[in-house]
Amino acid sequence: MSDMIWMVVVRASLGASAFVAGMFLLNLPLFRRAGKLEKPLEAGHRSNAEATPRVDVLIPARNEALRIRGVLDAILLSEGVQVEVCVLDDESQDGTDRIVQEYAARDTRVRLLRGQPKPAGWSGKQYACWQLGQSAIADECVFLDADVILAPDALARSVALRRRTGVDLLSGFPRQRVVTVGEQLLIPLIHVVLLCFLPFVLMRWSRMVAAAAGCGQFFLTKRSAWLQSGGHSLIRQSLHDGVMLPRAYRKLGFRTDLFDASDLAECRMYTGFGETWLGLMKNAVEGFAKISVLPVISVLIGLSSILPMILTVLLFLSVIPQQHRVPVAIAGVFSYLPRVVCCFRYDRAWIGTVLHPFGMILFLVIQWVALIRMWLGKGVQWRQRSYEVVPS
Repeated sequence: MSDMIWMVVVRASLGASAFVAGMFLLNLPLFRRAGKLEKPLEAGHRSNAEATPRVDVLIPARNEALRIRGVLDAILLSEGVQVEVCVLDDESQDGTDRIVQEYAARDTRVRLLRGQPKPAGWSGKQYACWQLGQSAIADECVFLDADVILAPDALARSVALRRRTGVDLLSGFPRQRVVTVGEQLLIPLIHVVLLCFLPFVLMRWSRMVAAAAGCGQFFLTKRSAWLQSGGHSLIRQSLHDGVMLPRAYRKLGFRTDLFDASDLAECRMYTGFGETWLGLMKNAVEGFAKISVLPVISVLIGLSSILPMILTVLLFLSVIPQQHRVPVAIAGVFSYLPRVVCCFRYDRAWIGTVLHPFGMILFLVIQWVALIRMWLGKGVQWRQRSYEVVPS
């Protein structure tokens, strides 16, 4: 291969990896955690009961018998808030409703809401959240997935952050607990993709709808804003509320933001490679699996994460010409930098970090498979339900 071709390939790899690493380093300090709580009120101020926020935690649950006890136990230990929990049983067949009933019988802060059959034109989760939102009482509402374990101070600190920033919808990104190799390869990419490809400056300080993002596992909203906007009815067909709900809020002029909740919440999103694949494919249809976006993302990821791996292998095989070896090594460092930092900060997925380029390859494969399935008119299967998707 001629020196000119080597120069073009190496410069493309170095430029793309430097750009992505630079975006990551710019975004990282803006991906803030909720601050510590202020000191308790002193004598002469309002009583603690009057000053303590009331929070409704709203949990859609479909066949969550193996997880719901841990979720409820954690919420009921919440400090600094007056908490009530409402769990909507979405036609579960594993006894989820009986478990929630047991909790409700011994703790008045827990309520069971039996979900109505899903009407046409709705996805299961959005219809469950719609019913939950209408049943809420407090003006601080947390929509929480049934696999998220909260720390005792999670609700109080999250409410304080939402009030301090004045946003109408705040989304927290929990720490993702990963066990199997398949989970380690793919789940940590939630943080990597967020921090490498979302312009946080536009997300936070502009009203740009396309810059809105969130995590559907943990949403905190003012109930008044939820009611005024139409809440989850805005995204009734959505399979990826983490993206679509913040965008729907912004379209109506409401403010949204997101934060690092890795010290407040923990979640094992999927168990094993098969479930991870299906879950990410479900999300892809409203994420990158669009013909207007995916080719650009594929080229950028290919140049910044996959090509540096190939060049690094060639470097160790002494195939790279001498004059290009330093740029190749630098590109390799840039390509791994976001994943290594995220590993230490968020997930401790060491195997997935070492195999990071292969994880990015799998990520792109999922996006393209999802797009091709849409072109072929094939729907998405999730939670024992089928959904039609339309190419966009």
